[in-house]
Amino acid sequence: MPHDVNTTPLGDRPYDLILFDLDGTLIETAPEIADAVNDTLLQFGYAPASQQQITDWIGHGTRELLIQALAQATHTTADAVRGSAQFATIEAAFGEHYLRRCGSRSQLYPQVRATLTALRAAGVRLALVTNKEARYTQAVLAAHQLDQAFDRVVCGDTLAVKKPDPAGIESCLQQFGVAPERALFVGDSSIDVATARNAGIAVWVLPYGYNMGQPIAASAPDRVIVDVSALLPTAF
Repeated sequence: MPHDVNTTPLGDRPYDLILFDLDGTLIETAPEIADAVNDTLLQFGYAPASQQQITDWIGHGTRELLIQALAQATHTTADAVRGSAQFATIEAAFGEHYLRRCGSRSQLYPQVRATLTALRAAGVRLALVTNKEARYTQAVLAAHQLDQAFDRVVCGDTLAVKKPDPAGIESCLQQFGVAPERALFVGDSSIDVATARNAGIAVWVLPYGYNMGQPIAASAPDRVIVDVSALLPTAF
């Protein structure tokens, strides 16, 4: 079971750097991701996938999600899709569909904008570490006026590796000169929990996101929070 971390503030605030996942943590993006995936499948003559199937594929980046959808649609394997001569064409088509869909059916989760604003005003460094590719990440952030909300954005193609590799978190710790005990990762999936553990920092999770159909408490985060307002100093 998850347990509460020590909430005794260190200095004026408990954390100097808070890092966030994007999809399922700050923004509900599954509906428009599903639309873009199904736009693509239909364009190439395949049957659409269900909203729940697509939601359960979220977490490893948009490219991997598309691969899973194509593997199911073509009754083959993910490796076969990756090696297909047609995949690059399909992926390019998906990119056009998704960029057009960004902001169409996604929405911020409760308290997100106010919490990010308050944390930044309090002097907390904010970073985004997502497996979503950069061009889609920037489009989604811009659609919700969050493109200036973070001190650093690390996407799935920013570095040579992505979550659960801790490189994204470690890069932010180094850039901002923050010790691991003064940093917190906030996510919604077992991938996020593993990433934080690999980086040696605390991890809190939201219960409403995308965890591949599994209960998030089973990942043993430090704390499960109702919404991101639990990050505000008055909530500690």
